[in-house]
Formats: sequence, C-alpha cells, structure tokens
Amino acid sequence: MYVDPRLVRHVEESSGLTTAEASRLVEDVLSFHDEPVEDWVRRRHAELKTYGGRNAEIFARLQEELRGHVVAAPELSERQLRRMIYG
Repeated sequence: MYVDPRLVRHVEESSGLTTAEASRLVEDVLSFHDEPVEDWVRRRHAELKTYGGRNAEIFARLQEELRGHVVAAPELSERQLRRMIYG
C-alpha cells in the first residue's frame, strides 16, 4: 500500500508522534478504508439486512453513507488515466 510521505509528515507534525508512530497510524487508517466500493456495499447491505432492514430503506441509507465514506479507488488503466487528463 502506498503511503504518502506528506501525510505522514503532517500527522507527525500536528500530533507530536514520532515518524514511526505517525507512519503506523496512517497505515492503520488507510488499511481500514482499503475496501473497494463494491465490497463495501455488499458487506454493508448484508449488515443492514441482518437487522431487518428492507431494501428500499437500505439502498437510501447506502447512498447517504457513501457520500461521506472513504473507499479504495478502483484500479485504473493507463488509458483511463490519460482520458481523465486529456479528455
């Protein structure tokens, strides 16, 4: 997993943690959120179904939760990256 050194430095400077501690913290947070959106949706749907949720309510809740939830970016090909940059 790629860890942006600028983020580690920011956490280190803003928290007073050592570089090793800041790096570990950032890695832990990133691994917590390293779940593709499709996997997150399936897992969360199953969790909500377990507690008796109905699909209409669940889907509305998933849409709402995804607006503020961090998930892993999809794998992008070089062509997809070029299209993002050059259109």
